[in-house]
Amino acid sequence: MNHVVRLVRWLRAATLRRWGSLLFISVVLGWGLTALHLPAGVLLGCMLAGILLASHEMQVKVPSTLFVLAQGVLGCLMARSLQPAVLAKVAADWPTFLGAAVALMAASAWLGWLLMRRQILPGTTAVWGLAPGAASAMVLMAQGYGADARLVAFMQYLRVAMVTALATLVAWWWSPHTAGVGEGASWLAPPDSVDLLWTLMLVLLGSMAAHWLLIPAGALLIPLVLGTALQAFNLLTFALPPVLLAFAYAVIGWSIGLRFTRLILAHAWRALPAVLGAILALIVLGVLMAVGLNQFAGFDPLTAYLATSPGGADSVAIIAASSAVDAGFVMAMQMARFMVVLALGPGLSKWVAGRTGVS
Repeated sequence: MNHVVRLVRWLRAATLRRWGSLLFISVVLGWGLTALHLPAGVLLGCMLAGILLASHEMQVKVPSTLFVLAQGVLGCLMARSLQPAVLAKVAADWPTFLGAAVALMAASAWLGWLLMRRQILPGTTAVWGLAPGAASAMVLMAQGYGADARLVAFMQYLRVAMVTALATLVAWWWSPHTAGVGEGASWLAPPDSVDLLWTLMLVLLGSMAAHWLLIPAGALLIPLVLGTALQAFNLLTFALPPVLLAFAYAVIGWSIGLRFTRLILAHAWRALPAVLGAILALIVLGVLMAVGLNQFAGFDPLTAYLATSPGGADSVAIIAASSAVDAGFVMAMQMARFMVVLALGPGLSKWVAGRTGVS
């Protein structure tokens, strides 16, 4: 009995040490990157801290409840950007949104087909791994359609990490004096208590609905859709204090970084050069599309770049919210592409698999 008690105490102490290490490294990196005026410095610092610990086999598990709640907060952040004027702009320019989303989806499917044809990755793994939607949703959907979820997760979160880091650096270079999560507003300034209560209710109800309805990325989508509708009818004013946003940024960053374990990296090592090449090709395509939006639609370069960036919508939302850009247009473009991926992803993966002779 004494041995069992000692083992439990040791395990608890080890867990506390890992969490302590993660928190310490995250604070140091997050503070340092924020001090350099990097947009999403908290997210990037926590992501790097998670990668560092995971690569040294220091397993830390972020509770799924926290991850779901963080997605809900990000959904509210996105919804706050989608003001009625922005939605009217989307309706007026729907060919631009649809064309950009379909072009990026078609490019990702073609690159996935090349990886499958060369037998670099099994089955439809490559198609789902390169699908430019929300990473967590793509992993869940890929698993349901028979792809290797481990390799899909590796490809998706490697793409998110690369795009997030690059987009952060581009935003910093283009507008080096943008505000971080806590800049320009007091961390201790009390928000409107009624607005904060309704915002938290939306986050909680959205996460509960996502759990019951089993909607991929529903914890993000439900607050986003409901929040946008309520805001459009002047029924809700979002209250997102810096502390709440910092919590969401940290949880999202850890959830991305802690997936980069040695096991996944070793399993994917053979495919790494080809996967990196495919991800870079998607990034280059996004840059070309951004140039088109800048030259022919009149959007500023940073807004156009973030809007066409093939990263996770949650990460881009954080960067857009802390940069001098048209955040509403950025999120509208990101969500339009995400909905196209959700609608076309399953059928497209089956079609590509059939063209390649994969069952």
